[in-house]
Amino acid sequence: MLTLESVTKRFGGLTAVRGVSLEVRRGDLLGIIGPNGAGKTTLFNVIAGYYRPEEGRVVFEGRDVTGLPAHAISRLGLTRTFQIVKPFGNLCVADNVMIGALTRLQRVRDARVEAERVIALCGLGPHAPARARALPVGLRKRLEVARALATRPRLLLLDEVMAGLNPSELAGIIDLVRRVHAEGVTLIVIEHVMAAMMRLAQRIVMLHHGEKIAEGTPAEIAHDRRVIDAYLGDEFNLAEA
Repeated sequence: MLTLESVTKRFGGLTAVRGVSLEVRRGDLLGIIGPNGAGKTTLFNVIAGYYRPEEGRVVFEGRDVTGLPAHAISRLGLTRTFQIVKPFGNLCVADNVMIGALTRLQRVRDARVEAERVIALCGLGPHAPARARALPVGLRKRLEVARALATRPRLLLLDEVMAGLNPSELAGIIDLVRRVHAEGVTLIVIEHVMAAMMRLAQRIVMLHHGEKIAEGTPAEIAHDRRVIDAYLGDEFNLAEA
């Protein structure tokens, strides 16, 4: 479904992503982990069309999308959420999600129906009339996912949707991610909450200093000495995750 071929992204003299190759199959739930500054979000920005790589290719559904603008890639069925959520604060939840739907649907009536479906899926029904700026962080995270889902992606990139949540909110987002995946959406998830990542992901990729240093199942990653030394630490216990 998605193939990265030796993708490299530089900012001046800084190489943020170096020679990353990756294969994502339809139906995958792939996790990407690594320390702050490892290049995770930069990689998302390259995949989704916000950055053009200096080297390598991004191929989605058999089509070379390297360098295409983000809106064009989104129309093809690949979109992303953002770590720092920025909804239209003065608009209500329903209107925020409708805007996402209107990127794929021409009629307002159809967009409203799609928004209602996505709002229900994301557990935002009681909050549909509320202004986005009035939502607490946990609901804003759900709204960010809902806005992305309204574009009808086949591949969705989730960037730290669990960051800053309390245990109850975290459990709710984990359940939401599972429901979205069960709906048939292929997912790539960046996350620092390792307990959640180990429970959710089928496969995990580790980035460090912009390079892919490991890839495998959660169990393989948890016991990989390179990952332990660079990120997890010896105290990480997969059985407690």
